[in-house]
Amino acid sequence: MVARLPATSYIQHVAEWVGNIAAAKEEDWEYDLPRLAGGIATVVVSLDGAMIPMADSEGWREAMVDTLSFYDHDGERQHTIYLAAAPEHGKQSFTERLGREIARHAHCNRLKHDHSVLDELVAEAAQLSRRTSLSQKARDDAYSAWTYFNNHRHQMDYPGFLAENLPIGSGVTEAACKSLVKQRLCASGMRWKTKGAKIVLSLRSLTNTVGRWTQFWQKIDQYGAECFG
Repeated sequence: MVARLPATSYIQHVAEWVGNIAAAKEEDWEYDLPRLAGGIATVVVSLDGAMIPMADSEGWREAMVDTLSFYDHDGERQHTIYLAAAPEHGKQSFTERLGREIARHAHCNRLKHDHSVLDELVAEAAQLSRRTSLSQKARDDAYSAWTYFNNHRHQMDYPGFLAENLPIGSGVTEAACKSLVKQRLCASGMRWKTKGAKIVLSLRSLTNTVGRWTQFWQKIDQYGAECFG
């Protein structure tokens, strides 16, 4: 008996078939969580983006990456769901960029351990926004920072979060941006159309989330091969 390799065209057709199902239906399907050893005390939702090169002279656009992480009572991460979406026109990432700038420049260590620092930062931003010796851009930036701090006070009690063993970092989502998007879609010479990027990101999200690839195929068996039509 001689082993026979499948034709390249057959592999391409299967990949396209699976990809079309993932692009059409995967976002609407519900999946079960795997069995976790301990109870879940905290669910953390984090959103970020990664730039990918697009075809048709669109240049670089932002693909969105979302992670849902489940932590036990000791603050240990038990499971993460990875989601990614192809770039959409009009997607605004100002909040994410602003958050990263604040994390880099706003006395992170003190903010992490001292309850009073947040009030100091809010007051300082308010003063800078009114200082006439600064340029208009500097005052506008200070006002944006003041607005951000005021609107997110409830999310910036880092000492309190740490005392309750809650996660405060964004490492999970930043790693997902690299593993889901950058490693596959940003190689030299690559250019993507929205449909192709959507298919690839849907499949990579499925295979990176424990248990979902198997459940995805179970749903294909349940609903049939033409469920994406």
